Amino acid sequence: MSGRVLHHVALGARDVERVVAFYRDVLGFTEQQRHFRDDGSLRSVWLDLGAGAALMVEHTDEAPHRVWGVGAGPFLIAVRVDQAERARLEAALEAAGAPVEGRTDHTSYARDPEGNRVAISHHPLMGRG
Repeated sequence: MSGRVLHHVALGARDVERVVAFYRDVLGFTEQQRHFRDDGSLRSVWLDLGAGAALMVEHTDEAPHRVWGVGAGPFLIAVRVDQAERARLEAALEAAGAPVEGRTDHTSYARDPEGNRVAISHHPLMGRG
């Protein structure tokens, strides 16, 4: 085993503050750092994903695009939750204007403020329960 783990995921956003508020206030990730351009405008915000990884929300002027189902390239950000948290987090998503648009036995799917697919999941991975 090499000891390699996920370092970061970078997510482009037209409205960095709004997207950060979603991942921070609804899904509970802690803000780590803010980065500004020379003119003082916000360039990016880094959120702690746990296990030493970060979600880097970076400003872009590109229009968001929606992926339905499995798309080319990254198409989903899935957050591990305890099964007991699922109903509370679904309610928090709904209250934040991110209605659950699909469910499986272990996972609920919604969208962040810019339309990126987000999931909360208690599906066991690689022998972890």
